[in-house]
Amino acid sequence: MDTKRGSIVIIGCGDLGTEAGLRFAEAGYRVEGWRRRPELLPAPLAGVRADLAGPLPALPADTEAVVFAPAAPERSVEAYEATYLRGLERVLDAVDSGPAAPAKILLVSSTAVYGDADGAWVDEDTPPAPATSTGKVLLETEELLRRRRPDGLVLRLAGIYGPGRTRLIDQVRSGTASLPAGSHPTNRIHRDDAAAAIVHLIRSDASPGTYVGVDDAPAEMSDVVNFLARETGTSAPEGTEGKAARGGNRRLSNGRLRGTGFEFAYPDYRSGYRAVLAGQGARHR
Repeated sequence: MDTKRGSIVIIGCGDLGTEAGLRFAEAGYRVEGWRRRPELLPAPLAGVRADLAGPLPALPADTEAVVFAPAAPERSVEAYEATYLRGLERVLDAVDSGPAAPAKILLVSSTAVYGDADGAWVDEDTPPAPATSTGKVLLETEELLRRRRPDGLVLRLAGIYGPGRTRLIDQVRSGTASLPAGSHPTNRIHRDDAAAAIVHLIRSDASPGTYVGVDDAPAEMSDVVNFLARETGTSAPEGTEGKAARGGNRRLSNGRLRGTGFEFAYPDYRSGYRAVLAGQGARHR
């Protein structure tokens, strides 16, 4: 292991941040994970107690990169503004006023900043049009980073699944899953690929800007549900629901991320869900 590398600070070091942190550590970095309960972090991550609503710790002087990946405690405008918008503002203030001079700052955002595309393909050049108030806050947070750090990186992740994220699997197994009425393309990324993308964007010579983090294969929700039914040996659902599906009617492209040389461990939902069903990996606390 190369012990001469500097520090990586992951702010909001939950399941995704911890997985990314372990990968940074394996590459030889010292990793600080900032969160309210740092004692939950596994070695070799260095846990630091931090609350984005209060005074922030000082960043290590040798900080090479900051990853901002918090999770709002609830899906409300107030919680999102406090966690993302005000939280990032405070972190950027701390960077500006402290001895650390990180070369890269990466914001983990969401594809919720996009609107409905009537099933068409969407990429980084598609104008954002968030349909929800929380999506609008995320877009404001992205814009804040661009103003303060034009060299910043934004990774817009779609629906994350993986170890411990088994809600859809559980619904299929229990017979409570239902099929959407009509076409409903969904976009996903395995937790491990999302973490690997964070590490890749920080460590590579990827250009500053925005990247969409999804796998290679947008899929109809009905196809995903029927696949899981077959894999788990349960009956495929027969009922449909007429309500609008969460996530918007769009197919997201990962072409820009792929163009940086990133390779997916789970390029489609079939390979990813088979790994989950096989019990591969663990969700971090």
